[in-house]
Amino acid sequence: MKKKILITTAIDYVNDVIHIGHAYQKILADCVARFERIRRGSENVFFVTGTDEHGQKVYNVAKERGVDVKEFVDEISKKDQEQQDSIQISYDRFIRTTDGDHKKTAEDFFRKVYNAGYIYKDNYKGLYCEGCESYKTEKDLINGRCALHPGLEIQVVEEENYFFKFSSFKDFLRTLYEKNPDFVLPNSRYREMYAFIDTIEDIPITRRKEKLPWGIECPIDKNHVIWVWFDALINYLTFGLQVNSWDEDTEIVHFLGKDNARMHALLWPCMLKAAGYSMPTHVYVNAFLSMNGKKISKSLGNIVAPKDLVERYGVDPVRYYFLRYGPIIEDSDFSESHFQEVYNADLANGLGNTVARLAKLAEKSDFSLIAEKEKKDTFLELSQYFDEFRVDLALQKIWSKLANLDKHINENSPWSIKNNDKLREVLEYEIGELCNIAELCKPFVPGTSEKILKIFRSGKISSAPFLFPRI
Repeated sequence: MKKKILITTAIDYVNDVIHIGHAYQKILADCVARFERIRRGSENVFFVTGTDEHGQKVYNVAKERGVDVKEFVDEISKKDQEQQDSIQISYDRFIRTTDGDHKKTAEDFFRKVYNAGYIYKDNYKGLYCEGCESYKTEKDLINGRCALHPGLEIQVVEEENYFFKFSSFKDFLRTLYEKNPDFVLPNSRYREMYAFIDTIEDIPITRRKEKLPWGIECPIDKNHVIWVWFDALINYLTFGLQVNSWDEDTEIVHFLGKDNARMHALLWPCMLKAAGYSMPTHVYVNAFLSMNGKKISKSLGNIVAPKDLVERYGVDPVRYYFLRYGPIIEDSDFSESHFQEVYNADLANGLGNTVARLAKLAEKSDFSLIAEKEKKDTFLELSQYFDEFRVDLALQKIWSKLANLDKHINENSPWSIKNNDKLREVLEYEIGELCNIAELCKPFVPGTSEKILKIFRSGKISSAPFLFPRI
């Protein structure tokens, strides 16, 4: 295991405010970051998220609303950050692609790739999906539409561009993948991305400024702006260089959704190779989240903001639900009825009930205990799951411990024990197990973990308020 780790999420496009589908990968990455701060030490963990603010789609939406494009992206970026803060995403930096240092890094990166001979000028005539902000071929389309944005007309674009020699890196990619079978995770995404290597073609990486004035100016030609994807991917490097953690001594992990997989798993490593930078260690691709069996979409009116869920149910229930039942491997579906069912079963009748029972027993028995302070070895049993980013399996492991503790309470019936020494022995074991569970919960439900440990580590134990009132 490398000493340092750099964790990133995909940065969100600012044509609109993020919803729970976008929030999932932030919660996933945050959970991993919190675990790694315990495992490696906070000083060795760096976590970035943010907003992607250039491109045609953003420019068009701002024009349609009749507002200045910079004011528009400022507003959406601020709201996105508020949404992430509502679910306690513990980022070290919320980066924006309009930030001055990012613009400089993107310009320097472009120059390096150009000077290395991997950029040339040519005319492009082809297809462009404004929803993806990416170029398409006929075989990418279904009935003439983008599979991810079927409601948008595919644009036919003809313009002079600078091109990246993407096709020159096929052998490099094959070697990278074959030597690093965990470069893309899970394995199903690895196989999918590997199969795309043969289809790679050179791609335009600038847009003419008279057609799209909103972007980072191309450093070798003031008549062009850098294509939004070439610009956006570099944000990870901007932050990595800022914290001196884009090097061979750092594990670099990108979390993103499967709609962004090709850019991160294929284009990004080739860009880095062309500019002379180290490769990411892992690209973790989560699946899609739907809602009530339908795609989450503004046009369908089924968008739910994470902040709204937090206001109704609390931050830790939202975090728990998505970490346990989110689209970590396969697509998953969110419904409020399922959320409430999980809340009552796993939290109210599960963890919350166990805490209340033991606190009441300890109070009645006039029991005081300073539970053992946190040990890093406590987390060793979760390492195998976090090494593969399977936070869902880690939570299953913790809740199996909770089930065993409940079984122990029921079998030993401490409420009926008359012998004080025996009662103390049983309660010491059970409260110790509960504190251990609370320690393990720190990366997942940090606020709840802190409350439990405060109840049982403050000396004399008194009855606790119910952590998760039933709904």
